[in-house]
Amino acid sequence: MIKFDTNNAVIKLCMSGLGLEESGRNEEASAIFFQAWQESADDYDRFIAAYHFARHQESVEDKLKWMETSLQCAQSINDINVISAYSTLYASIAKCYEELGDSVLAEKNSGLAKKHKGAAVDEGPFYHGTKAELKVGDLLRAGQNSNYKSEFVMNHIYFTANVKGAGLAASLAKGEGQGHVYIVEPTGAFEDDPNLTDKKLPGNLTRSYRSQEPLRIIGEETEWTDLTFEEKNKWKENLAENKGEIIN
Repeated sequence: MIKFDTNNAVIKLCMSGLGLEESGRNEEASAIFFQAWQESADDYDRFIAAYHFARHQESVEDKLKWMETSLQCAQSINDINVISAYSTLYASIAKCYEELGDSVLAEKNSGLAKKHKGAAVDEGPFYHGTKAELKVGDLLRAGQNSNYKSEFVMNHIYFTANVKGAGLAASLAKGEGQGHVYIVEPTGAFEDDPNLTDKKLPGNLTRSYRSQEPLRIIGEETEWTDLTFEEKNKWKENLAENKGEIIN
C-alpha cells in the first residue's frame, strides 16, 4: 500500500512549485511541476505531477490531456491512498469538456465525479499525534486548542491513517516532553479533513480525517521518527507564515 510521504522527491518538488504559485511566479512553478513529471519514479508520482502540471496549461486541450493522464496513473494504482482524488480529477476533466463545448462528455465526467465523492471508506488503522500521556481506553475529545493557531478551540478531533502524519503532529504539538503517536478508533462518524482535502493535492492523499465524536485509544505506535530541532523550527516558521483560515 502506498503511503503519502513528505520526503518523496516528487512531492517535495510539487510543494516547492505550490510555493512559487503563491508568490505569483507561475512560469517557474510550471517548470517545477514538469520537472516533477520528468523525475517521477512510478504512477503515484506521475499522478501527482501530472495533476499540478495540468493546472498550468494555457490551452484547454492540453489541460484535459494532462488531467486525463493524472487520472489514468491514479487508476493504474487503484489504491485507497489515491481513490479520494478520483472525484477531483473527474470534476476537472468535466470542466475541460464543458469549456470545449462537449456537453455529453462533460455530463458523463461530472456524474463520475459525484459518484466517487466520498465513496471510499477508510478502515485504518488510524493514528493521533500528541504530547499528552494517555493510556489504552482513554478517549480523545474535541474542544482542545489548535496546535497551529492557539486561539482556536477545535470543534473536531483530528486523526490520520498515515503514521508519518501523526508523527508530525506529535512533533509539533504544544507541551513539554516526548510526543506520542496513539493508535485510535473512531467512536462515531468521521469525514475528510477539509483543511487538507484538495487544498494542495487532489483529494485526501494524506488520509486525514476529523470527527465530532471521541476517539478511543487502542494502542501506541512506537515506530515513528521525531523531527530534528532544525526541522521543528522550519515547520514552525512555515506555520507562522501561513495566513490561511482553519475550517473549524
